[in-house]
Amino acid sequence: MATPAAGTLRRLFTYIKTFCFYYFKLFHLYSMGVSCLDFLGFQEALKKMRDVDDKIIYALNALPTESFKGQVNSESTCRDLYAKLQQSHISRQDNIRSCITLSANNLKKLREQQEATPDDVDTDSKFKAEQRKLRVLQAELNVEDIIKERTYKAFNERCRSYFHAGQ
Repeated sequence: MATPAAGTLRRLFTYIKTFCFYYFKLFHLYSMGVSCLDFLGFQEALKKMRDVDDKIIYALNALPTESFKGQVNSESTCRDLYAKLQQSHISRQDNIRSCITLSANNLKKLREQQEATPDDVDTDSKFKAEQRKLRVLQAELNVEDIIKERTYKAFNERCRSYFHAGQ
């Protein structure tokens, strides 16, 4: 016979799974519409995509404590969350890398224009702006590594009893 606490725990668990599903759905939509040309839009999209990592603690808090361990399949929940986190991190890194490639190509073209017309002030300012943009994009990769490390640390602290990556 199920206790009232078990029913409440199941409802909470269902809510958390639904919450995670919609966050990852939102992430997927943003990852498809990321534009490297609109840099502020790109940064805003990254911020929204990183919301998933920011909310990892809430998702992990839904895992049962020792007293409720048998009522919820924690291994399955951890496995699903891990797969979603991996997908999220790979997608964000791919988006950042593609923008870095695009920016590096633009910088190369601007450098060629700058060499062809060294006195052109407009080309010079575009070149410097593109250099700054490329540096910021490269810094985003470092930020991504830090976020990934922090997220997996939190994940491993809560899920190490139920799931080990690579299984």
